[in-house]
Parts: sequence; C-alpha cells; structure tokens
Amino acid sequence: MACSRLLTVIFSLLLAPLFSSNFAFAGDDPRDPWEGLNRKIFEFNDAADRYVLRPVAKGYKEVTPSVVDQSIGNFFNNLEELRNFGNGILQAKPSVAGLAVGRFLINTTIGVLGLFDVAGNIGLERHSEDFGQTLAVWGVESGPYLVIPFFGPSTLRDGVGRGVDGYTSPNRAVDPEAASYALSGLDLLQLRASLLGADELISGDRYTFFKGVYLQRRDFEISDGVFQDSFGGEDFESFDDF
Repeated sequence: MACSRLLTVIFSLLLAPLFSSNFAFAGDDPRDPWEGLNRKIFEFNDAADRYVLRPVAKGYKEVTPSVVDQSIGNFFNNLEELRNFGNGILQAKPSVAGLAVGRFLINTTIGVLGLFDVAGNIGLERHSEDFGQTLAVWGVESGPYLVIPFFGPSTLRDGVGRGVDGYTSPNRAVDPEAASYALSGLDLLQLRASLLGADELISGDRYTFFKGVYLQRRDFEISDGVFQDSFGGEDFESFDDF
C-alpha cells in the first residue's frame, strides 16, 4: 500500500531530527535503533515514577475504598468508549463500533454516568481501540521503538496515534481548563494505582522488560488476539492484561 508506506515515511521524517547520532546509540535490538536516547528517557520516567507517582498512587490506594476506586476506573473506561467507537469506524469494524456505543449508552444511563459497568455484567465485554491500532490497520508500520517522556513505552506510529487520541479526548472538552487537567491527573493516578501489584512481576533489566511487555501487548491488541505462526493462526483471546 503506497499510501501507508508514505505515511510511515512522513512520520519518520517529522520525528527523525529529534534522534540525531549524538543521542541515538543502537543496541542489539533492530526494533530499538534509538536505544541510547530511549534509555535516558526511561531513566527519567522511572525516577519520576519511583519518587513521585508510585508513592502518591500507594497513598491513594490506601485511603480510597475499593468500591470507589473501581467506580472511578469504570468512569474513565466509559469515556474511552467514545474513542473505541471512532476507531472502530475508522478500522471498518462495525461490530466493535456498535459494541462501544451499546456499552456507552447502557453505562452512562443505567450505570450512572459510567460509575458502574452494567454492560460488562450483562456480557458486553469491553474492547480497547486507539488510533495507533487504526494506523496499523491502515498498513502503517510500527517504526522504531520509542520511549516518550512521562508517557513511557511506545513506537513511532503509536506515538503519533497517542497524540491524536489525546487531542480528541473528551477530557479536553471539560471547562475550565484546570478541571480538565485535574480529570486527566485522576485518570493517570487511578491507572497507576491499579498497576501497583504488577511491580512485583518485573525482573532483570527494567528497560528491556518494559520494552518486551509493551511490544508483545501491542502485537496482541493490533491482531485482535490472534497470532500467526508456522502452524497457522492461534487465538489468544483469554490473554490477561498485564
């Protein structure tokens, strides 16, 4: 697809100046030619998480009742159904788009503005779709692995997708602007608190561990849980979230 290759080249040209030879030292992983710079950004993100975000998330977890914490998570998941709907349309997946609409309507009304996942309780399971996945469906290659300050693991393609998702997020419609930032901060805090238990699973070189988990997880999401191997397709829909 000439158009998809052109998009990949455009994304590379736009961001390539940020990764000059003074900073980008390639390692042994061909997916990670900018490992030198990526590791420096990872170290910064890791320090910010260790000394700021993680302690705050632990405090939040200790003082917030589990029912309230779950309701907050449900609320933000419900808002993301708008993103899921849009990307379902762009990916020509009417079933995904329809599911997102159904979940949003049910949880916004019966679920009290999304605080309760009523749709999930009646069998309408949530599927996450983002613009990075949409670009992949359109044929845009992932490009080099990329660690984004404050946001963490990504790829060149997914970094662009993350920017589009952020620009179209419902949080941007909240007024005043301070309230929008507060809402986004609460979303980040709740997400980090939900991952506290996963910290014990980290082993070996932290940079390599996070890179491997992220890239495998993205392959899973983009392929809708189906991996191709020499024996044909195999369905991994039961794969659990990290």
